[in-house]
This record gives sequence, C-alpha cells and structure tokens, in this order.
Amino acid sequence: MATHDHQTEHAGSRTSLWEATTETSALNPLRESIEADVCIVGAGIAGLSCAYRLVRDGQKVVVIDDGEIGRGMTGRTTAHLASAQDDGFYEIESLHGGEGARFAYESHAAAVGQIEANVRDERIDCGFERLDGYLFEPPNQGTENLRQEFEAAVRAGADVEWVERSPISGFDTGPAIRFANQGQFHPLHYLRGLAAAIERYGGKIYTGTRVVDVQESENGVAKTQEGHTIRARHFVVATNTPTNDRFVIHTKQAPYTTYVLGLRVPKGSVTHALYWDMAEHAGQEDKPIGQVPYHYVRVAAGADGDEVLVVGGEDHKTGQEEGYEQRYQNLEDWTRVRWPQAQEVVFRWSGQVMEPEDYMGFIGRNPADKDNVYIATGDSGQGMTHGSIAGILIPDLIMGRENRWTKLYDPSRLIFKGIGDFLKENINVAAQYRDYVTGGDVKSLEEIPAGQGAVFRRGLRKVACYRDDSGTLHEMTAVCPHMKCIVHWNRNEKTWDCPCHGSRFDAMGHVLNGPSIADLEPIERDGA
Repeated sequence: MATHDHQTEHAGSRTSLWEATTETSALNPLRESIEADVCIVGAGIAGLSCAYRLVRDGQKVVVIDDGEIGRGMTGRTTAHLASAQDDGFYEIESLHGGEGARFAYESHAAAVGQIEANVRDERIDCGFERLDGYLFEPPNQGTENLRQEFEAAVRAGADVEWVERSPISGFDTGPAIRFANQGQFHPLHYLRGLAAAIERYGGKIYTGTRVVDVQESENGVAKTQEGHTIRARHFVVATNTPTNDRFVIHTKQAPYTTYVLGLRVPKGSVTHALYWDMAEHAGQEDKPIGQVPYHYVRVAAGADGDEVLVVGGEDHKTGQEEGYEQRYQNLEDWTRVRWPQAQEVVFRWSGQVMEPEDYMGFIGRNPADKDNVYIATGDSGQGMTHGSIAGILIPDLIMGRENRWTKLYDPSRLIFKGIGDFLKENINVAAQYRDYVTGGDVKSLEEIPAGQGAVFRRGLRKVACYRDDSGTLHEMTAVCPHMKCIVHWNRNEKTWDCPCHGSRFDAMGHVLNGPSIADLEPIERDGA
C-alpha cells in the first residue's frame, strides 16, 4: 500500500483557525510491541481526557493515533463548551425523562468544570474563558418554542434566565435564554497541554501509528498496521466514530457535515458569548435526527490584535449534498446582518458531527465486545463536552467507581420512542447502495479538471478518480472498506466521503476518519 505524509494531514484540505494557530509536531510512531493497563485509540479530546484521568488514577496508559494529536475532528470544531443542549432540554426530556434531562445538564456542566480544573492544575495556556450563552429564535418566529425550552431547562436544573434580547448591539434578536457559566477555549492548545501532562505522569502517546484491529479478551490485543501489538486489560476506542464496531453503533447514529466561517472583527467589537438560534435545519433538507442550532457563534483571538468571529451551521447529511459555496455564502450573509462590523472572511472549513437517534452520546462499554472495550461517540454537535464527559465516565467504569450517568450514555441502550428517527436514518443508508447501479459523476475521465475528483463507472466497477495539480490521474476503488457504500467526492475539502457512515479519505484514498480503518484500494490502469 502506498505511503503518505501524515505530518501535514488533517481531516480535510481546508485549514481551521485552530490548525492554523498551532505548530505541527514531529510524529512519534510505535516501533515495538508493548503492554499497558489501558490502550486508548484516538488522540482527540475524548482519548486524551480519558488518558489524563487514568494516569492520575495510577494506570499505565498508552494512546495511539495515526496522525497528530487533535488533528481529527477535534481540530475542526468551533470549540463551544456548553451545558446548554444542542438538541434541546425539551426534546431530551421527552425521550429520557426528567432525570435524563437533569443528568444531561449535570454531565455537560461537569465537563466544562473538568476542563477548567485541568487548565488550572496543569497551567495550560489555551484561552479558556467562562462566558454566557444565548439561545434565540430566528426573526419573525414566535416565542412558544423558546419558552418551552426555557421551562424544560429550568426543570433540568440549568442556570438560566429569560432575557429581552441577546447582547448583539446592532441586531435585535428578540427574547433569548441566557445560559450562565458556559465556556470556550482553543482546543488544540488545550490538547497539547493535556498531552504534556499525560506524559509527565508516565503515560505514553504514539502518533503516526494506525490500529487496524482490537481483539477483546481478558488480556486483549490491539494490532497496528506495522504488525506491532499492544496488550492491555482495557481498550478505549475514541475515534469520533468507532473503528472497532462494524454495525451496531452505526445503525444508531448518522454523520452530518457542518460548515464554519471565520471573519475578522475589531477587538472588543463583539460581546464575548456563545450564540445559538433555534432553527431545526438549514432549510435545504429534511433532517430526521436532532434539532441542532442552525447557527452557532463565538469569538476567538486572531492575529495582529484583532479577533475572529467563528460562525458555524448549514449542516447536511455527509456525502449527500453539493453546493458548499452557497452554504458558505449563506453563513456570511446571515453574519453580516447581525454583525455589520465583520470584515473579511479569513477561514473556511468544515467538520463532521455524529447525530445519535435519541440525542445522547454513546459513552461506555461497546455492545459488540466484551466488558473491557469502551467507546465514545455520538457527539451531537457538542464534541468538546462529550469528549470530556467520556474522560470522567469511562475511567469511572474502568476503575469500578459508581457513576450515575452510566445508563444515560450506555451504548447498548434501546430507545423505542426514537424508533421513527432510527428507521428514517437506516432507510436513508440503505438508499445509498443504489449508487452501485447508477452512472458515474462524469462520462469521460477528460472531464475531471486538475485538483478535483469524480466517481467514474468502468463496466460494473465504480472507480474513484483524482487528477492531481500536475494533471496525473490517480484511480482507486470507490467502495468504502467499512460497509461497502460508494464514496462521493467532496469538492470543498477535496476528500472522498462515505454517505452511509461518515468515513472520510483524502484525495489519494488514504483514510482520514473512521469507521473505516483501511484506505481505498488503488487501481492500476493497465490491469483495470
């Protein structure tokens, strides 16, 4: 299999604000077989949060990642730290009851508190800041839904207040819910500080190493692509979506692509807060799972003394939509109406969120494995707090401590009230297999311009074709190794995206994000 440079690779061709303001570091590949108490696959916020807590518990911990620390979806977030719920306390209460809604608030609030404590204890310079969050309706909407959410938030124990408007000076949002004690930070700076602390406490972190198999048993074994093994008593798969689970969890959640703009603003011209609105979807498609905010906004430090207004939204099912230029334009138009002081757009990027059928993440023992394999997935747009919840809950399970959030986040749970969304999503996945009998994106390979890709039908085979900037054509199978869906070309990030379960591959077919653990297999033209 061809090799490639992990050093500059992240989960798309566009660079996020966080990636642009964090230096790359040398990879540290695993070069021998080793043993540990706990092996963690994934060096994003979930993996490192678990590792930090476990090394503090005296465990011998090894973290493995095939790229740099945090260069998966942690580096593509907007880094809101919120105890407010993207999917709404009212919706969570309807599916999980009053206790479930209270535990949802409690766990996310504890996650923000845990991040704050880690920043303080380890003296991590990551711009951590406590601030308020404001949830409001789009213009010309009534307040019935907002009032309903406010009352549900009160029942959940959230620290909320009904206010007349959000603190956006040039735009009247109308009534809003103010959530106190939210937070924000620079996610990659935080992870670098956390990684340094893990190593100080004796943990080991190996990057540039891909785990291709986890075999569970009393003393299980993880195998790397290079043939090394990691023997451990416990395994944590913290890879945004599980790479060790072929079917079970992937029927309970769906991948959505979300878009982000960063606009330069004069320092101090935007009140530091988290801003969210209540639209159920971006308007382009029916979105069965979740009620994520249409827009979500915060302020971050920029260069030359300015600040960057970070604006996200325009979600759609991964691999199933085009027109990313219009989505960025929609975000920009929406932003300039509310913050006319916004200047040029300095960042454009996209990320991926996993939407669980019943709004709550899957954190705990993997239902497809024995008791010593754990997963953290289903971030539902709140990956920073979900990852930090995993850093509390999974170590508690490993160490045998009682945790009252266990049932709420149990990956093996069945939520029959959410069966409608469950069926819609899995019918959607099944429909993607029609790609086997449809034509390609182009009728001739000459139609593919330099720097772009397309799926081409050659007889019975679908071929993923990428023409590099020099004009050379590269061909690989268009069949995702995970569950055999046909990948789609993503012109925005120059990646191949699986529309079924969210695997993402770079232009040359190298896997960037799971659940696939294998690359797209190259095809030699002479033997095609």
